[in-house]
Amino acid sequence: MGEMVDKIKGNVNEAVGKAKQAMADKDPATRTAQDDRLEAEGASQEAKGKGQEFMGKVKGALGDDI
Repeated sequence: MGEMVDKIKGNVNEAVGKAKQAMADKDPATRTAQDDRLEAEGASQEAKGKGQEFMGKVKGALGDDI
């Protein structure tokens, strides 16, 4: 069961991270510090999601006993 939970959490974190990055203003003329923070936070959350998905794959390959 842990395998599926990790994969689902990973997918959700990845999607939310991508959404945060997309919400940040890309125009250098109007970009604010909040846009920088939002983009960095989104990238971090996306990376966290990829790690969770990877753990789910590892648990699937090795079993939930790890």
